[in-house]
Amino acid sequence: MNEVIEKARELGEAIQASEEMKNVKNLDILRDNDDEAQELLREFNMKRMNLARDMQSGKISREEAVKLNNEAFDAVIEKSETVRNYVDAKKKLDAMVNQVNQILNFYITGQDPNCTHDCSTCGGCH
Repeated sequence: MNEVIEKARELGEAIQASEEMKNVKNLDILRDNDDEAQELLREFNMKRMNLARDMQSGKISREEAVKLNNEAFDAVIEKSETVRNYVDAKKKLDAMVNQVNQILNFYITGQDPNCTHDCSTCGGCH
């Protein structure tokens, strides 16, 4: 068991040292120090709270709240290159972590989450 925990720590350290993580941390600092980005994010968070309140009170449906929330967030990304760069970097980090989780899941369960059980789609099992 100690070997497994040690390998998990090594994996965590490797992720922490990855370019993806470094980019997210650097862009997080830039975003935090960008007054325009901070103001846009404050406005977005206020809209988000108002949408949640309106949804809970029945003024708008959940679907409408999600749609309006997404539109508001897209507007922030469109207006702020700093926020856009951070979101892009975070997506890349999340994709890497998801890939790591899929690999771990495969070795733990023996099931590839991408497997359709139709070997013509990938050329066969591992």
